[in-house]
Amino acid sequence: MSPTRRRQAVAKAMTAFTISERRACRALGVPRSSQRYVGTEREREEELLLRIRALAREHPRYGYRRIKALLVREGWSVNLKRVHRLWRREGLKVPQIQRKRRRLGQSENGCTRRRSERPDHVWSYDFIHDQTADGRGLKMLPVVDEFTRECLTIEVERHLKAEDVISTLEYLFEVRGEPEFIRSDNGPEFIAEAVRSWLADRGAKTLSIAPGSPWENAYSETFNSRLRDELLDREVFETLKEAKVIVEDHRLDYNHRRPHSSLGYRTPAEFAADQIKPGVAPLPPADPAPIPIPHSHNPWTRIQGQVSIPGGDRDRGRAQIMTPRRTVTIP
Repeated sequence: MSPTRRRQAVAKAMTAFTISERRACRALGVPRSSQRYVGTEREREEELLLRIRALAREHPRYGYRRIKALLVREGWSVNLKRVHRLWRREGLKVPQIQRKRRRLGQSENGCTRRRSERPDHVWSYDFIHDQTADGRGLKMLPVVDEFTRECLTIEVERHLKAEDVISTLEYLFEVRGEPEFIRSDNGPEFIAEAVRSWLADRGAKTLSIAPGSPWENAYSETFNSRLRDELLDREVFETLKEAKVIVEDHRLDYNHRRPHSSLGYRTPAEFAADQIKPGVAPLPPADPAPIPIPHSHNPWTRIQGQVSIPGGDRDRGRAQIMTPRRTVTIP
């Protein structure tokens, strides 16, 4: 039994039997000098502890023995027991499963080196794929404002080419204005000469990440992973039109209702509104303004360009289908 536990046993016996310390020590065979011993803080203990933490962060696969060897090389006068005691007190240990670390890479166009500093400074986009119930493919193009985290649009079609990318961006430029930069990977639809020439004419610069480095386009990749986890893996689309309606409804919910952890659990729309300074014109909305729908006894009221979904708080009762090239008419 350790001295600490012996002292605890003596204190417990004194309380339980209402006896003196002398009698309890005699009964348990504990020297009174040990019972009354008060430890003293060792010299530079806190400084040593900080150094052990730093070495453990720098070398996560090193155990306390190797850390002790590094401390001795640095000139610390410590033994293995002292290092082990501090190691255990801080709960340090070598992780059994380690995750590979990604470097920043060589590209200057990644989101780490070229950060978005204000709304409409940097947009990013990337394709995400799904399919309808009949097995036919769906190709989606979400466009994200990296600063506000708003999803500006999600284009849903069977196929999307460079011309469709231009059409989507032309629609957003008219509604939202031109960003300074657009970040993307090196997909053929994004690096096509037609897309680059059109963006250059509109004054927007391209940021192409390094090949095989999706983490450099982290904001787009993160949104796509959330879209798949929260919607695509949970829904079966029967038709292309149904996919357009449901995806657009999810986009509106993402912008206006879903709390975003990196924004202090505010929605992207709330965060974007907070960026507007007094006396400055507000940002154009990421979502089209809804049109009032006349009363109808039909639970699904269909009018050109929008679908009214009854049921209280489902995105103010409407989900709009608006594409850069046309307004979809639901028959």
